[in-house]
Amino acid sequence: MDFQAPNTLAEQIANYLAERIMTGQIRPGERIQEVTLAGELKVSRASVKEALYALERWHLVEITPRKGASATRLDATHASELYDVYMHLLMMLATRLCERWQEGDKPGMLEAVSKVIAQMKRPSTDITAVVEASFNVMEVCCEVVDNPYLTEALSNFKPAVSRAYYLSADRYRRGLAQTSEFFANLPQAVLTRDSVKAQALIREFAEHQKSLIQQALAS
Repeated sequence: MDFQAPNTLAEQIANYLAERIMTGQIRPGERIQEVTLAGELKVSRASVKEALYALERWHLVEITPRKGASATRLDATHASELYDVYMHLLMMLATRLCERWQEGDKPGMLEAVSKVIAQMKRPSTDITAVVEASFNVMEVCCEVVDNPYLTEALSNFKPAVSRAYYLSADRYRRGLAQTSEFFANLPQAVLTRDSVKAQALIREFAEHQKSLIQQALAS
């Protein structure tokens, strides 16, 4: 990705760095020097600092007093802890979704799910497209639930979870059957307002995904 000066500079710097961290161009634990980065991108240190604070919220950067910023570490243990919290946030979302969805929400939710399944049925599956379509389902559900605190928490986890997917892409591709089954079964649980079933599906799927990521990181 080539850096391009945008309207909201700090956010675009954050997105630029996030992509480099998620794809491994900036390695886990690697220092991010404000002065060097500001010079490379021809922006102010203040804009870089603001971007780093955004990356800290997204769990991609750790900022230590007097030491500066570095890409967060991502080993099997960190991935497990990340996914445990993310899983429980998704379970909370599913519970509220079962309680709050209205008839007018069904078309949008079902369309978002159908796009994920369509991506997985393509002859040459684009993992990035599948992951983005999956996150779109989450975002549509967040709009229905309309809890700004839950939406913010899930949004802040998206980059870190995406990073884990990128690092385990080959294993994730081999696990697409489970992904397809999950998205085929989840709508029925939500539409029947069976929050217990919806939570169980999310837990099972998240544990499977966590296992794939742990295997990839361990190797």
